[in-house]
Amino acid sequence: MILEMKVPSPGESITEVEIATWLVKDGDYVEKDQAIAEVDSDKATLELPAEASGIITLKAEEGDAVAVGAVVCLIDTSASKPEGSAAPKKEESKQEAPKKEEAPKKEEKPAVAADTKTYATGTASPAAKKILAEKGMEASSITGTGKDGRITKEDAVQAVPSMGTPTGGSRGSSRSRMSMLRRKVAERLVEAKNTTAMLTTFNEVDMSPIFALRNEYKETFSNKHGVGLGFMSFFTLAVVRALKMYPDVNSMIDGNEMITYDFVDVSIAVSGPRGLMVPVIRNTENLTFRGVESEVRRLAIRARDGQITVDEMTGGTFTISNGGVFGSMLSTPIINPPQSAILGMHNIVERPVAVNGKVEIRPIMFVALSYDHRIIDGKESVGFLVAIKEALENPTELLMNNDIKKALEL
Repeated sequence: MILEMKVPSPGESITEVEIATWLVKDGDYVEKDQAIAEVDSDKATLELPAEASGIITLKAEEGDAVAVGAVVCLIDTSASKPEGSAAPKKEESKQEAPKKEEAPKKEEKPAVAADTKTYATGTASPAAKKILAEKGMEASSITGTGKDGRITKEDAVQAVPSMGTPTGGSRGSSRSRMSMLRRKVAERLVEAKNTTAMLTTFNEVDMSPIFALRNEYKETFSNKHGVGLGFMSFFTLAVVRALKMYPDVNSMIDGNEMITYDFVDVSIAVSGPRGLMVPVIRNTENLTFRGVESEVRRLAIRARDGQITVDEMTGGTFTISNGGVFGSMLSTPIINPPQSAILGMHNIVERPVAVNGKVEIRPIMFVALSYDHRIIDGKESVGFLVAIKEALENPTELLMNNDIKKALEL
């Protein structure tokens, strides 16, 4: 029986995928549920499992764009699994063929070269000789394209690099096709720059209070809940508080209308093995420190292992991007459309700051808020970022209601 394998729908609004990599070869025997290909959609890269066991026949090439529901391969389910001795025979035949073809080629090339070589071979024309002398190059380092191998003026001009003096180092390059996911990310970033009135405001946060809380409670928190007490829960809950104070930041433009949400779905930008992914933490306004840390950990693991689904990356009303994990000191994050704002976190560096008229060394993080000025005014954007700063510098009162153990569920 011949089974036709069709491209399944990765999610709503996706009409085609791209064959990123075939994990098997044409004619291979595959087992049911074995991953046979990686396919790119405009939102994620997913594995395509075999629907049955049998001999596979590929119907699409790597890089092909295939419509959802189209046949990408055939599986002959009536074929029996080949014995292990079959594979070595194929390898031997493949190895023998090149040897028979290579032998005459190696003998023919020197013979032709010897016949065509004359006194003119490698000799530079007067114009070429002058160019080579000015550049300090030897004629023997160039292959002539003129009659009988003579070096022409064009050969000399093309052989001399137009920028700088040759150093003998590698000057190679490579070209590869971007994945559909990478291309979609690129399109969305350009779209955000071209279709929004994007502006960025900055501030700095003294992380000392959060450092003190984590040093005192992180071990107890980890032992009880099985997850670490990281910075992301503090920032996420600070964002929830600030969005309640400035609801326009939790809005989107739809034509000539503005949609404002009464819930907070926070998109967390993470770097996965196949590029940037932005999974969403749903209804963050209902989560505690433990809830946020557990969800961040779950989504990060799924993104790292390539198991994240399109549904888990769809939606979101606000985005948090943490470039600090890579060492970024300051950046202007790009809005994740159709959202209207994104918060950028950065690395924490000990800096001298003025505290009560004295210079002290404090762990400081620069934060940035990029926003769509079409619906978010400067007063709201600055006020929003100040609200985040206030919550992070006074987490016990503003994020924990002066009850640390209750807030951390200890």
